[in-house]
Order: sequence, then structure tokens, then C-alpha cells
Amino acid sequence: MNTATFFIAALSVVALVSCNQPGEKSGKAQKPPADAQAQTRKPLVLTEEEMRQAGIKIETVELQTMAELVTLTATITPNQEQIAKVLPRLPGRISSVAVAQGARVKAGQTLAVLVSSELGEARSAYLQSRSETNLAEAALARAEGLVREEIIPQKDYLRAKSDAERARAMLRAAEDKLSLFGVALLSAESRDARAAYPLVAPFAGTVIERKAVVGEQAQVDQALFTVADLSTVWIEADAFEKDLAKLSIAGTARITVAAYPNEAFVGKLIYLGDTMDKATRTVKARIEAPNPDGRLKPGMFASAILRSNTTTQALVVPEQAVSLYQGQQAVFVEASGGFVPRAVEAGPAIGGKVTIKAGLASGERIVAAGSYALKARLLKSQFSTED
Repeated sequence: MNTATFFIAALSVVALVSCNQPGEKSGKAQKPPADAQAQTRKPLVLTEEEMRQAGIKIETVELQTMAELVTLTATITPNQEQIAKVLPRLPGRISSVAVAQGARVKAGQTLAVLVSSELGEARSAYLQSRSETNLAEAALARAEGLVREEIIPQKDYLRAKSDAERARAMLRAAEDKLSLFGVALLSAESRDARAAYPLVAPFAGTVIERKAVVGEQAQVDQALFTVADLSTVWIEADAFEKDLAKLSIAGTARITVAAYPNEAFVGKLIYLGDTMDKATRTVKARIEAPNPDGRLKPGMFASAILRSNTTTQALVVPEQAVSLYQGQQAVFVEASGGFVPRAVEAGPAIGGKVTIKAGLASGERIVAAGSYALKARLLKSQFSTED
């Protein structure tokens, strides 16, 4: 089952059609508010041609069995498995900064350059050890030839061999120190090598925080940049105790944010907390969602709707059947050969469908498409009457 089908088939209600709602057993609609009820005295009658031109389609409202949904209020955060604090490998002065906050970076890209006296000393120590090792190995080679010809005593050869081994040990220590600092040996051997080293991005992502300032002294416990791969984000929420039995790991979630009110993003529940907050009676829930275009921003508030493990019955109509009329949600109901607006209480739109909490009864026929055209005609007729 694809995601769209799931949310159309699995649309739930936060408040279902009540079992004591008037008209549920008789098949009659619940009595609408007075302002909408007044419109029922004058049905809007259209010819078949007018209905065709307006694109009006009629559907019969029926109770449907569907999975219940759980709605969670959430906050978008970076995927904590794809975020890194970039710290200096050793203390140093920041000589240049190459990126700004919000910049997209590649793996290994230079973020800043630092100048460190420790690095300068380590490079000098390596070069000195390298030179001493070369001299010691040359002396050992010469001593080996001389001792074979019995020109020098054995002890002189052994002394040269010991000096060479000691020089090699010092060189390995210098190499290990440079490796710890992340400096390539080829770079260290260069005559142009200085006490500067680059701070690089550990992976491709976005610089979501920058604290590096040119001229400041940086310490090894001070994060200068935060890089995050925002191609996926986490939606962190609190699930109430009463809803826990309805949730399951890997369940599909529909995420909406205020920035894109007419669009939904799809995610998956990947974590339910093992402990409960005693004060709020909630556990932490985490949803992971793809974010290839970066429109979901960390820090945004979001609403997440997840499919539950329980089913219920509810009245469901197409989203376009519900419009705003006289400040209320309303649908057009077929009556007396025409159509009248009926005030309803509708749930959130999910997958192109809307749950009707109150105002309709099973078996009634409504305008499923073209309601806005009817609304325009009705308002026009009202203005004509007032004139």
C-alpha cells in the first residue's frame, strides 16, 4: 500500500461521530446552527447544464471503517546521526575562515585555517629526526663496511647500530605526533611547510553553526563549526501514555508545518522512548523524514499524524466538499431538488479527505466537487435579493 492510499484509507478522527448524535440511526442530519439552517428554506436549484459547467459531482455520505490516527505536536531537529561538531586538533590562532553559516560544504572542504605553535614545533621535530636518522643510517652503513675489513673494532659498529636504532625510534615518534595532528608526512617534509593547518568538513552537509572568528585563539575543546547533513531530519515529539498502545515502530507519519500549509511530508516512526516523564505522562517519539530540498528547517514546529493499531468508523468526505461559509465550515447538501449549505465540524484534511465530526448523517447526498461554484452563486443571489 502506497503512502497516499494509506492516508486516504487510514484517515482517522480525533473526535468521531458520537453514538448519541441525532440522526445517526434515523439517517437524518444533525440540526445545523441557525444561520446555516436559514438557508435550507431556499434551496439553490441548478439545471443539468449548469451543474455540468460548474463541475458539480454528488456523493452519498457513508460510514467508513478506518485506522485511527494519533496526532502529535513536534519540533524538527537535525538527524543526530548525521551531525558533527568540528573542533581544532590542537590550539591555534584562526588566520582565515572560508565558509559562512548556512553554506553547503563537501567532505574534506576547508572551513578555516589555524596557525599553531605546537604544529610548528612538531614539524620541526620531525624534520630534525628525519635528518638525524639519515645521518645515523649512513654512519651505520659505513661502520658495517669498516668492521668487515677489520678497520674498526666491533664495539664501534655496535655503537653506530644503536645510534641508528635510536634515531629511527625518534623519527617514528615524530611521525606519530604529526599523524595525530592530521598532517601528511609529505606536507611536513615540504620546505614550504608552516605552522598552519586547515580545519575541514568531516562529510558533506550544511554549516548550521559557525563560531570561528579571524584572529581569535581557538582551543581543542571549542567547537568552531557544526556541520549537519540535512537530507534527512528528525521530528521529535511527546507521545501521551494513552496513545502508546496505538503506535508501532516503522509506522508511517504525515508531517505538516505552518510554512507549507497545503503540503504534507512523509516520515517513519523510528523510536519510542523507554522511560516516561512523570510530570507530563509522555514518552519521547522520534520520526525520521527525507528532506532532499532542505525545506524542513531545524527548529520548526510541526504536526505529525501517525496511523494507529486500532480501527473505528467515521464519516469521510472529499476535502474540496468543505468550504467556509458565513464564517463556518459547511458542505452543500442535496435537498428539495436543489442544494443547501449545512454547517459541519470537520477534522484536518489528510490525503484529500476530511472527517466530519458533526453536522452530517450517513446516507445524505452532498456536493463532493464544485462546492465553491455553488457558494459563489448563492452569495450572488443573496446580494441580488438585498439590492
